[in-house]
Amino acid sequence: MTATAPSERPRADCAFTPAGCREHTYVPRHLGLTRRGPRRLRAAARVALPLPEPESWLDVGTGYARFPETAKEVFPYTAFDGLDPTYRVLHGRVAERVEEAHVGSLTDPRVTARLRARYDVVSMFRHLEHAPDPREELRAALTVLRPGGHLLLELPNPRCLFAGLLGRLWVPHSPPGHLHLLPMETLCDELRAQGCTIVATGHRTAHIPYDLAAATSLVLSYLLPGPLSPLGSPLVAAAWTLDHLLAPLLRATRYSNAYRVIARKEPT
Repeated sequence: MTATAPSERPRADCAFTPAGCREHTYVPRHLGLTRRGPRRLRAAARVALPLPEPESWLDVGTGYARFPETAKEVFPYTAFDGLDPTYRVLHGRVAERVEEAHVGSLTDPRVTARLRARYDVVSMFRHLEHAPDPREELRAALTVLRPGGHLLLELPNPRCLFAGLLGRLWVPHSPPGHLHLLPMETLCDELRAQGCTIVATGHRTAHIPYDLAAATSLVLSYLLPGPLSPLGSPLVAAAWTLDHLLAPLLRATRYSNAYRVIARKEPT
């Protein structure tokens, strides 16, 4: 196992991750609602099953490398590496969830030079919306892909039902960190412009039922001081139940709160 990291610790305000945002009052109370558990992580990995079995896979924005850890159950013969702007990825390496851990940004020329054309698959799950320049992020991802390799992307869907109904209360609309919310058509157009072929798109397995519960938690975090926050738990629980009741309907439509895209890097 290897690890690479910059000589200086990155600034905390540059890491657009949940761990770097806990000083914001609304985050701790509803952050857990948006997390993907092992079942959803396995479903995300299974999206790549129709593709040629990868020898090497880079997970960008991997955090503690929970996705590579789970994806190994689906692809036991694949070597998983992780890249993250924070030092959390080093904990993932120590726990042997990844073989190589890299701290930094994919758009850093030193990183892309080191990882150029090394991977059969590059995954970005809930990462691209945090990037200052999504176009440059995609270009860097294609740089570290081998010709014929695949890029797996999962993003919030800004045209989903709850994005319109909840407005600023919809979690991806809430600062900090969500810099760009790209419709699926816009993302696919950009990938084609960069020489990719769109292999698959979909909403069903990307949907996470949390919208109403997270919005309720967000409102209560402003209305109820810390000692009174438990009083809002029944309302959050009721909203969470409604989220799950609506999920089977939303997953089958373009109103799902997230989408996935698989693109293939064509040889130039």
